[in-house]
Amino acid sequence: MRPWAGSWRWITLVLLAWGTLLFYIGGHLVRDSEHPERSSRELSKILAKLERLKQQNEDLRRMAESLRIPEGQAEAGSLAAGRLRSLEDQLTRAKQKIHSFQKLTGDGPGPTQEELRRRVENGVKEFWYFVRSEVKKLASVEPSERQKYADTLLQDLGHQERSIMTDLYYLSQADGVGEWRMKEAKDLSDLVQNRISYLQNPPDCSKARKLVCNINKGCGYGCQLHHVVYCFMIAYGTQRTLILESHNWRYAPGGWETVFLPVSNTCTDRSGATTGHWSGEAHDKDVQVVELPIVDSLHPRPPYLPLAIPEDLAPRVQRLHGDPSVWWVSQFVKYLVRPQAWLEKEIQQSTAKLGFKHPIIGVHVRRTDKVGTEAAFHPIEEYMVHVEEQFQHLARRVHVDKKRVYLATDDPSLLQEAKTKYPDYEFISDNSISWSAGLHNRYTENSLRGVILDIHFLSQTDFLVCTFSSQMLMDYHAPQLHLWHFL
Repeated sequence: MRPWAGSWRWITLVLLAWGTLLFYIGGHLVRDSEHPERSSRELSKILAKLERLKQQNEDLRRMAESLRIPEGQAEAGSLAAGRLRSLEDQLTRAKQKIHSFQKLTGDGPGPTQEELRRRVENGVKEFWYFVRSEVKKLASVEPSERQKYADTLLQDLGHQERSIMTDLYYLSQADGVGEWRMKEAKDLSDLVQNRISYLQNPPDCSKARKLVCNINKGCGYGCQLHHVVYCFMIAYGTQRTLILESHNWRYAPGGWETVFLPVSNTCTDRSGATTGHWSGEAHDKDVQVVELPIVDSLHPRPPYLPLAIPEDLAPRVQRLHGDPSVWWVSQFVKYLVRPQAWLEKEIQQSTAKLGFKHPIIGVHVRRTDKVGTEAAFHPIEEYMVHVEEQFQHLARRVHVDKKRVYLATDDPSLLQEAKTKYPDYEFISDNSISWSAGLHNRYTENSLRGVILDIHFLSQTDFLVCTFSSQMLMDYHAPQLHLWHFL
């Protein structure tokens, strides 16, 4: 078939349509002969349409002529074929450009753009911390006039840093990228939660491969939760159903399920045809039920513990989050700490009672048993420097009606101290939680309630200031790690 045959078919169709339109005009004019004014208007519209059809017909004719290959003219045929290929190439390139544009706007930015955005943001922060530290050192050894100069310099540099960070924030939200990031975070989390749920609810528990983990490690809530998370990550990596043994849990004797939803709805029985202690994935492949020791003494260590993340999810997670391994750990925490109905109600009631609302910055001050052993003492002033700095950041983007601070601490005297020293701030805290966190009350259901409430509210703040000494901080909503500042 000749390349131009298709063009002539289009021309024939247009001519038939033209003839049909002329026939319609004739009938229409006859019917409207009794209404000359209306006929005149209709005729003008129809003539305009005819003119457009005529132009289109002429364009089609020229296109057909340019592609026509007369018989016996090989060179003309080659030229027309070349023109056709050129048109096809142009069409292909156009489609590729459209596809690239749709991918950019529909699927968010490329991985390089996201990586550079985070790098610039972190670089600016580190620059600010360095300059502040060095200027303070310089000011301490110079005359009093130099101190005044240093303070002014720090103030000016602070304004510049906040300006840059604000610009970066808007850059991160521009062109629908902010909406993409929120959607991608939800989609990824939903995907992982569905995978975990599928693995945890096998169709036949008696035939399922299981990994048994006992929560009763001799440490506090945060430490125990980390232990269970590591068990869960190994279960996921080895494709086993996690059986969580929590009877006589030191925080809740009735077990994990009295506070949080059970880790499985269909498989809680640890029995199986064969049972053995962990000796490595390869050695345990034929063992149906594997018992896991305390993670500290786990040997050999499987490759599924932090900082590992699943290979199939890595490109998406690395594109979305600056700390992929933290995001991955947080997905297991999210599944584990789904509250029972009574706890959900308790959280809602506490939210209303405390008057928790945004904007608000979280501060976690861990003292008691940590000070002098695992961590140094940090006065409230150290925390509040960063709180004030973040409120100045927030004020550039949102209206700050009050500078609210959610204070979580195991020191009951700190709340009053903070209110006295910083009257311009509204401190939101439940002092009964601080009392229950004391060493004599720590391992009780009331203490567990307080820990859970503190973790929940700190996870909902716009920014978190804390030390790295408490294992509890890793239970705060880990995907928000970029909104934390460590002392």
